[in-house]
Amino acid sequence: MLRRALNTVALSSTRRAGFATTARAMGAGDTGAPPKLGGQGDAFQRREKANEDYAIKQREKEKLMQLKKKLEEQKAHLQQLSDHIDEITKNQGGEHN
Repeated sequence: MLRRALNTVALSSTRRAGFATTARAMGAGDTGAPPKLGGQGDAFQRREKANEDYAIKQREKEKLMQLKKKLEEQKAHLQQLSDHIDEITKNQGGEHN
């Protein structure tokens, strides 16, 4: 009843002002609640989120590949150092060589 009374008051005041009001409706370009706020969203929002997720995964994949490359370089460097230490100790002689 309160709603009807408020609508009647609002409608009568708008008629006096010279314009009419209508119920609020979503326009053609309006979208639903975004997925981040718990809604499913529309097709555009889902596609946009999928594109963002894909881009993030690609960047993470690139970072992992760079880390793996650095790790292999470090392993190779450690192997070179180990070989160099072995070469130096072999040339020194001693009873353990």
